[in-house]
Amino acid sequence: MYYTKERIERICKDLKNLIYQPRQPVDKIIWQQGRMTSPAEADGGDWVPFNPGDRWGVYDEHAWFRADVVVPEAFDGHRVLLDVSVDRENWFADSRQFLLFVDGKISQGMDVNHRTSVLREKAVAGETVRIDLQAYAGLVDKPTELYLQLFVENTAVKQLYYDLHVPLQVASELPEGDKTRLDMLDRLNQAVNRLDMRKPLSAAFQSSVQDTIDFLETHFYQALCGPSDIRAVAVGHTHIDVAWLWRLRQTREKTGRSFATVLRLMEQYPEYVFMSSQPQLYQFLQEDFPELFDQVRARIREGRWEPEGAMWLEADCNLTSGESLVRQILHGTRYFREQFGVENKIVWLPDVFGYSAALPQIMKLAGVKYFMTTKINWNQYNPIPADSFLWEGIDGSQILTHFITTTSEHYNPTPHFSTYNGILEPRPVMGGWKRYQDKQIHNEVLVSYGYGDGGGGPTEEMLENGKRMARGIPGCPQVVLDKALPFFEKLEADTKDSPWLKKWVGELYFEYHRGTYTSMGRNKRYNRKSELLLHDVETLSAAAGLWAGHAYPDQAVGQAWETVLLNQFHDI
Repeated sequence: MYYTKERIERICKDLKNLIYQPRQPVDKIIWQQGRMTSPAEADGGDWVPFNPGDRWGVYDEHAWFRADVVVPEAFDGHRVLLDVSVDRENWFADSRQFLLFVDGKISQGMDVNHRTSVLREKAVAGETVRIDLQAYAGLVDKPTELYLQLFVENTAVKQLYYDLHVPLQVASELPEGDKTRLDMLDRLNQAVNRLDMRKPLSAAFQSSVQDTIDFLETHFYQALCGPSDIRAVAVGHTHIDVAWLWRLRQTREKTGRSFATVLRLMEQYPEYVFMSSQPQLYQFLQEDFPELFDQVRARIREGRWEPEGAMWLEADCNLTSGESLVRQILHGTRYFREQFGVENKIVWLPDVFGYSAALPQIMKLAGVKYFMTTKINWNQYNPIPADSFLWEGIDGSQILTHFITTTSEHYNPTPHFSTYNGILEPRPVMGGWKRYQDKQIHNEVLVSYGYGDGGGGPTEEMLENGKRMARGIPGCPQVVLDKALPFFEKLEADTKDSPWLKKWVGELYFEYHRGTYTSMGRNKRYNRKSELLLHDVETLSAAAGLWAGHAYPDQAVGQAWETVLLNQFHDI
């Protein structure tokens, strides 16, 4: 087995480079500066050519790009994709972001994690495709170039690449000399021996690609893979900070771009299931992108999009009053009930900086049964000694709680760090199961996968990985693409009578972002003044109704509360 792994890695690298061939740059791009919201609005602008070498974009700037692309003869009958990229040094999740329109209709968001989009499943030579890009420069001052190109996707090579690459990643995580590792590498090596790499993309090469795919299906996926007792329930997600480094206006755009990307990928991957919390984001989408909102509603009816989370948004739970926590749940659950006909059962707060001991009591009274967070695993010194447990509040109310344990390859500021922006690939999934502290009571972990904060959520790569990991690759938890609520219902059933189910009493203190409790005193003062004033308004309005027959200003009071709830977001 000497250098077997390295050999397969090299062949995977070569295959990856062959997935998108041939390529053709898009020329004759025109553009204009300004914040337009649709191609029709951009039509009347002052267009100028955007030539190779031109640069655009400074801090918080918008622009609009357009190109009319003619499908080349060589692309006829093929799956044709568009690639959007900029200078790599300025190309990250809170920087350049685009909303792609194809022939006048919203297609998807484009960002550092989503550089490609399918223009035509079966292109027709000579056909003209109009490409519009609403562009946001992000939070960098340095202008960048913009590159657009078309390419053909070789679907067979793509399938073979992932069929090899995913089990290779699993094998790479297993110990040297482990029998499962050796058996997997031997079977993968037999597969690549069938590839004819002498003339890539030739007829002989393509024939050998299909032969290798068939070999792997029979001799690896059917022979070595299968159902596993250890599972990772993976739900697509894109955590969006309603305010952090950007203004609320940009959050509204991030929501549109990210949700458009989710909807686009759902068209291509029928097994894809997505969850999003924070009704505030849905309200933004409803107001700014009604056509996308209707598509989200349709996916919810199909059961592929899960609107969960109970609270209006991911609120601070330290200084927010008990009454405001009640209103967070009241407004959040009411919105999801009225818009989508669902009853929320989970308080989903992956990124919040500590959790009041009053929360279990409030949740129980509201009929919300489960609690999820991830952030508390960032504790600097003292990790919580359980990941699935009962959280007991001030009055003795108990809530079933689960911490996501998915590991991260790129950012580990504390020894026990885990992430709600998981990458759906073997290492983080295997790491999450290894880190899980309660294996004696439950055989599943929850994985929230997808890039957040404008990073666009799950990617094609994650979904391709997920398809293979769902086959039950030896040595790796079997991935189950599902919603969050079924995970919690099974966790409850499995732990109901377990003597090993631990209990945590009182506040869940976050031992890391301590400055958030004392900084920005002005905001904290205004929050408390707003809470007190709303109390007075509601008291006086009720009294006016009883004593003078005045109608209660329900709509005005509700809107005032939603403004307060919005500004209780944990990063404000």
